Amino acid sequence: MSFELTILGSSAALPTAKRFPTAHLLHAGERFFLIDCGEGTQIRLRQYGINPSRIHHILISHLHGDHVFGLFGLLSTLGMMGRKVPLKLYGPKALEGFLSYYSKFFGPLPFELEFVISSENEDFVFENDNLSIRAIPLKHRTPAYGYLFREKKKLLNVRKEQIEAFGLGLEDLVKVKRGEDFVSKSGAIIPNSQLTLPPFHQRSYAYLSDTQFDPSLAAKVKGVDLLFHEATFSEKDKKLAAQTQHSTAAEAATLAKLAGVKKLLIGHFSSRYKEPLLLENEAKEVFDNTTGVNDGDIYSIPLERLSGE
Repeated sequence: MSFELTILGSSAALPTAKRFPTAHLLHAGERFFLIDCGEGTQIRLRQYGINPSRIHHILISHLHGDHVFGLFGLLSTLGMMGRKVPLKLYGPKALEGFLSYYSKFFGPLPFELEFVISSENEDFVFENDNLSIRAIPLKHRTPAYGYLFREKKKLLNVRKEQIEAFGLGLEDLVKVKRGEDFVSKSGAIIPNSQLTLPPFHQRSYAYLSDTQFDPSLAAKVKGVDLLFHEATFSEKDKKLAAQTQHSTAAEAATLAKLAGVKKLLIGHFSSRYKEPLLLENEAKEVFDNTTGVNDGDIYSIPLERLSGE
């Protein structure tokens, strides 16, 4: 089962010849989740061979142009492609009002838009048998949210040879897959770990953009496999970062270190930096496993069993 992130846009407000405004695409649980939709997102989808019709969920962090200006174009394209199935949009309360202007000026879409409002309560905005998504309030100049994607714990796989060895029936198999020990007819207790393969690691991805440095976020994304944290500014522009409620690369790395994440991705780079490697290097001084993203980058988290279970 895939758990793969594609960077569609890695720039801040001003795009460059190489970087489009912010947009990510996460393929998880056999579903495609578009996270933010900066200007040109649909172009990037085409360039990277991704059919926009496969997207059924769009999560918007906040209503600044570099995160939403691509929505009108993408919605129009989906309509012209003949989409009929509903499209779910997640984000601040004002998102629904913002998109009402589409129908006002361009007419109705041939598919329904379903809105799920993120809130300060850090509720799950999406949940099914395989995946949950939680909204995380951020500190920015307008209501803004990050999103935490986490796989759910899967049923255990029973070792085939043990089924025959202990004569496990269907009812027994259901219990063992849920993690229960097996009690034989003689009353002997067979530990679950002896009957099953080690469980799979529950993969996770957290997206934090845009926000001022906030140490309290560390507890909310603790231990995630992959963390994206905006890094709009260099340390030399730390004062400007504070004024605009953004983060520096070093602050993003500090958050990653506090949270004990496995890997940090930084992006949303200001166009004032001709070579964002500067920002990556600043972050690596604090958290070594940091990568500055580029448009088109793909990051996959493999499906692995836990060891020592």
